Amino acid sequence: MVDSVADHRAQGGQRCGCCVITVSDTRTVETDTGGALVVERLTAAGHEILRREIISDNPEPLIALLRQCESDANIQAVLLTGGTGIARRDQTFETVRGLLNKIIPGYGELFRSLSYAEIGSATILSRTVGGLMSQTVVLTMPGSPKAVKLAMDKIIVPELGHLVHEANK
Repeated sequence: MVDSVADHRAQGGQRCGCCVITVSDTRTVETDTGGALVVERLTAAGHEILRREIISDNPEPLIALLRQCESDANIQAVLLTGGTGIARRDQTFETVRGLLNKIIPGYGELFRSLSYAEIGSATILSRTVGGLMSQTVVLTMPGSPKAVKLAMDKIIVPELGHLVHEANK
């Protein structure tokens, strides 16, 4: 077991090329605190931000953007904030899930479990999803800064290098 933990930690150190997407009809670069936190955490962990976008919660442009990321060999991971709730405009879950060829159910499960400890049963409103689009790791998270910090600090930063490593085996 010790060897597998050591191997896991070594693979987790892999640096990744990333795209950060904020799904919002109202945010700008100046007001996008969730996206800024994603960029901050990724950069601090040694990952490279190759692209950062703010896009409306509309499936067609989001699909086009995700397909561009998927076809860019330098982008290994796409992290999205926003649009994961249950409001009529929230379409990130359906859009992203429809593009994934492999779902990583543990990501959403773990996020909601950790979130429950902080916000209680309101965590059921979060429809985070993660998986692979070909070999590109795609992870969504709510747009609130507290949710972004939770996802980035407790799940994404510790596991992103390992996820990319496994996706490219």
